[in-house]
Amino acid sequence: MRLLSSRSDAPADGPFALIEKIRGAMRIAALDPQAVALGLSPGLALADARARVPELTVFDADPGADLRWLERIADHCDRYTPMVALDSPDGITLDITGCAHLFGGETALVDDLEQRMRRWMSGTTGHLRHAFADTPEGAQALARFQNVPAASEDAALRRLPIAALRLEPETETALRRAGLRTIGDLATRPSAPIAARFGEEATDMLVRVLGQRDSRIVPRRALPALFFERRFAEPIARTEDILTVIGDLGEDAAQVMEERRKGGRRFIVRLFRSDGQMRDLGVESGLPLRDPALLIKLFSERIEALADPIDPGFGFDMIRLSVPALEPMMPTQLQLEGGAVTQEAMAALVDRLSTRLGRDRIHRFAPRDTHIPEQGVLTLPAVEAPVPAQWEKPEAGEPPLRPVHLFDPPQKIEVMAEVPDGPPHRFRWRRTLHDVTRFEGPERIAAEWWKRPEGTGTTRDYYRVEDARGRRFWIFRHGLYTEKSHPNWYVHGLFA
Repeated sequence: MRLLSSRSDAPADGPFALIEKIRGAMRIAALDPQAVALGLSPGLALADARARVPELTVFDADPGADLRWLERIADHCDRYTPMVALDSPDGITLDITGCAHLFGGETALVDDLEQRMRRWMSGTTGHLRHAFADTPEGAQALARFQNVPAASEDAALRRLPIAALRLEPETETALRRAGLRTIGDLATRPSAPIAARFGEEATDMLVRVLGQRDSRIVPRRALPALFFERRFAEPIARTEDILTVIGDLGEDAAQVMEERRKGGRRFIVRLFRSDGQMRDLGVESGLPLRDPALLIKLFSERIEALADPIDPGFGFDMIRLSVPALEPMMPTQLQLEGGAVTQEAMAALVDRLSTRLGRDRIHRFAPRDTHIPEQGVLTLPAVEAPVPAQWEKPEAGEPPLRPVHLFDPPQKIEVMAEVPDGPPHRFRWRRTLHDVTRFEGPERIAAEWWKRPEGTGTTRDYYRVEDARGRRFWIFRHGLYTEKSHPNWYVHGLFA
C-alpha cells in the first residue's frame, strides 16, 4: 500500500514483491495479493521466485518507511477512537467500544474509514481488510486469515489455520505435524496436554483469540484525562473559526474541571483535515488553569508564532481538544481592592511569553536539596517548573552568604596563602593581581561521600574576601593538604 501510493514507478499491473538480504541471500519479505495467488510466499529465495514468476517486479524492503506509514494511518484512525494500537508490520487495532454509534454503527464506521483510506491506496481498497471480534487477537486473526465469511464469529475463528495464533515457527510446525491444522482442531483438545507438549503460549493465545479470556489493547498514546471534539458537516478553514471552536471546547473542558476542582497545565488541539492530514498544536501554563478566554489567548499566540503556518487544505472537518492531565486548582487569593494577586498575573505573563518565544526560552530557578553550591539550583522551563520552595533569607542587615552570580565552571586562580589551611592574602585572576584586605571563612563543605561508591571526595574551603578596591569575591580551596599535596584555588562567584 505504501509502495503503490508513494512511488511513481510502482507497477500498476502485475505481481511485485519486497526483498531483503537474509544470511547473505536475497529473500522475499512481502508480496502483493497477485504474487501470493501465483504461489509465492515470504521467505522464498529471490532466484526461486523469479524462476516461478518471471514477470515478478521487486523492490527493496524498507521497514522504517513501512513503520512511519503505519504510524501515519494510525494517526488518521484517531478520529474514530483514542484507543488505537499498532499491530506491526501491517496492521492497526482499534477499540471502538462506545464509539461506533457516533458514526451510525460499526458498518457505517468501516465505510467511512475505507472511503478515507482510498486516498492512500490509489483509489482501491483491495489491500484493506477488516474484522470485528470480542478481543484484539480475534480481530487480528480474522482480518489476516479469514477468506470466506462464516455464520458466526466463533465459527469463523475456529476455521482459521493454526498460523492465525501467531506462535513461534517451531511450535506452529509441531502442531501441524500433530494433525492440528486449524484453531478448531486445537480447541477440541484438552488444554493441559496441549500446554505440556507445545507450551503455555499456545493455550494462552487460543483462549485470547476465541474470546474466552478478557484481553485489551495498549493504546499507542496514553489516554488524556479529558478530551472534547467537534465534527463539522462543512469543513472550516479560517483561523478565526478555529479559535472560536477551541473556545467552545475550552468552555466544555472548564465546566468539567470546575466540577472536579481541578485545572490543566497542558492543552493539545488536533486539527483533522478533510483529506486525512493532521496538525497538532500545544500550549502549556505554569499554573493550572481552566479559563477559556486565557486558553484562546495562548492558542492565538501559538498560531501567530508558528514558523510553518497552518495549511487548511480543503478545510478541517474535526477539531479535538485534549487535556493530558489534571492538577488540583487552589482557590485564588484576592487583593483588598479586588482582582487576582500578582502571582496569577505573573504566571499568565510567563505562559504567554513561553508560548510565543518557545518553552525553552523562559526559565525559572528551582532549588535542590544539596549543599554543593553549583548544584543547589536548577534552571527549568518556567511552564514546567514546580512551585518554587521558600528561599532562606539572611537576617536584616547581614551580608549575603552566597553571591548572586556563580561561574560555571569555577575559574582557576593563583593564590598566595598561609599553609596548611590559612586564608588567602593575594590572588591573580584574569591577569589581574588582587590584594586581600578583608576575609571571612573558611566555610568548609565536604564532598557528598554518601553518593560516591568509594566513599571519598575532595573538601572545599570557601572564603568571602574583599580586595583593596572594595570588590568582593567568593573563592575556595579545592582540597585539604591532607587530601592532596597541591590543592588548587578557584573563584566561584562575585558579590554585587
